[in-house]
Amino acid sequence: MRPTPHPIPTPAPFAAPVVPDALGAQALSERMAEQLRQQITQGRFVPGQRLSEKPLSDSLGISRNTLREVFRMLTKEGLLRHEANRGVFVATPSLASIIDIYRVRRLIECQALAQAYPHHPAKKKMREAVEAALRCRDARDWVGVGTANIAFHLAIVELADSERLRQLFTAVLAELRLAFGLLRDAEFLHAPYVDMNLRILELTEAGNLAGAAAALNDYLVHSERIVLAVYARQVSAAG
Repeated sequence: MRPTPHPIPTPAPFAAPVVPDALGAQALSERMAEQLRQQITQGRFVPGQRLSEKPLSDSLGISRNTLREVFRMLTKEGLLRHEANRGVFVATPSLASIIDIYRVRRLIECQALAQAYPHHPAKKKMREAVEAALRCRDARDWVGVGTANIAFHLAIVELADSERLRQLFTAVLAELRLAFGLLRDAEFLHAPYVDMNLRILELTEAGNLAGAAAALNDYLVHSERIVLAVYARQVSAAG
């Protein structure tokens, strides 16, 4: 007499892991931090500006607890500062941080441009940013010129095809915009660089990447001198 075979158990259907609430809250905080970081990059806040919790949490559509976590993240990045019993303020870049920002920019941007793939799609973004800056200059929208300038240089970094570099540079650009905020005359700050960006673009599109990288280095040296001079004047005026 044959033994009765045992039925083969049917495997349970695969169940996706449950994401704890803590992870969901962290993801929300990171998204909101990126959104606020972008607003800083776009020049919507100025160094020293106090950030009120209620209006900002309402505008972002998040709770105050989530906003406080966002504040903590951006404070760690150096974009905000917390003062006990006073609140949270947009950071004012130090002299050392400005020098370091430009050091990082030269290392990343010039190499990305010099080693770019000749037909990289980011070149189209460079062209679009320059054209946007020209339109803003004609309209005397200097904040818009500054935003287009940021887009131009972010497109240069995209030539490197590195997501890590892009993320790093996004944070650097936010700090850079704060440094720009030290200069109240936006036209003086941004106007000269529209044509300089156009020249860099023309060299890039012509395939002269070495020349474009050299022009970009000259641009960065000039820009650094302007920002540092403004910083020195403000420190002197403050006594």
